[in-house]
Amino acid sequence: MKRYRSLALAMIMSAALSLPAIAQVTTKQPDKVEGALPAKVEQISVHSPAIEGNLMGESAERDVFVVLPPGYEDDPDKRYPVVYALHGYWIGAEQWMQEVHAPQTIEGAFAKGTPEMIVVFPTSWNRYYGSMYSSSRTTGNFEHFIAKDLVAYIDENYRTIPERESRGLVGHSMGGYGATRIGMKHADVFSALYVMSAGGGVSTGPAPLSAEAIAEIAAMTGPDDAEDISTEARSTLARAAAWSPNPNNPPLYLDLPYDGDELNEAVAAKWAANNSVTLLDQYVDQFERYAAIAIDVGDDDRAAVGARQLSEALAAYEIEHSFDLYEGDHTSELGFRLQDHVLPFFGEHLAFE
Repeated sequence: MKRYRSLALAMIMSAALSLPAIAQVTTKQPDKVEGALPAKVEQISVHSPAIEGNLMGESAERDVFVVLPPGYEDDPDKRYPVVYALHGYWIGAEQWMQEVHAPQTIEGAFAKGTPEMIVVFPTSWNRYYGSMYSSSRTTGNFEHFIAKDLVAYIDENYRTIPERESRGLVGHSMGGYGATRIGMKHADVFSALYVMSAGGGVSTGPAPLSAEAIAEIAAMTGPDDAEDISTEARSTLARAAAWSPNPNNPPLYLDLPYDGDELNEAVAAKWAANNSVTLLDQYVDQFERYAAIAIDVGDDDRAAVGARQLSEALAAYEIEHSFDLYEGDHTSELGFRLQDHVLPFFGEHLAFE
């Protein structure tokens, strides 16, 4: 029975983590809102001490895109709330901005009445195509990159309102998992939380690898070899590097959940400990600190199972939040969601000057 339960969870997890691979498609683009003024997009590099020294050799210099509202240059004394927006697996911040049609949709939200704010898109991509926004010696500490290093840099270099009441966190797919994970651990930094199509950590279960994927991983001499491996192998390595790191197991510095057909119960337990619903039990008091929490997902999105589980877990603790099941798949409505739902949510719940 244990074996079948693990396989069932694995199917849910594999679907959730593979979803962002489908995200390399053209998404629906909202019409430009009449009267919308242009925002300014700055591409910067942020050094993260939290990522320094990771065993994968990933750079601590992270690409970040900062969208400044139309009025930012007009009043040099005005300060703004900040929303940090986390991308999903397989892509980086620049690609996700294209999927949500930023900055057009951000400009549209402001033109439709959402108060102006700064929106920050950090890149948490690695050679396995996703950091899982987690912390390990192998990947580096991507939790602290977002919640500490990035926030400190933005507050120091832009006219922000440097208080938790004026910071929001949103993420899509793996980024939805990241927003949940970081949000629950850093409620002292953020005050409003929006989870889109949560993936990459809800109902986790390690899937047995195919013989081909096993051979691909066995042949690797280091993370650089990930460029030519299959999605199955790469997505497994992404989770293992984040959730079952092993500094004493070169050259990949991680433990896999299966040795052939045999499940490694200790590694599987580490993966299970990192799923959102399990983590939630330890951080209920932190969720209660949020001014508002929202979860949304498309009705034709395989991530709907995990998103509903997260909502039900919050409801079991009577943590106030909203859950919106809308018409659409994993990526089709992203631009409309950002413009008409996500940014208005933060416009309502963040503190402005």
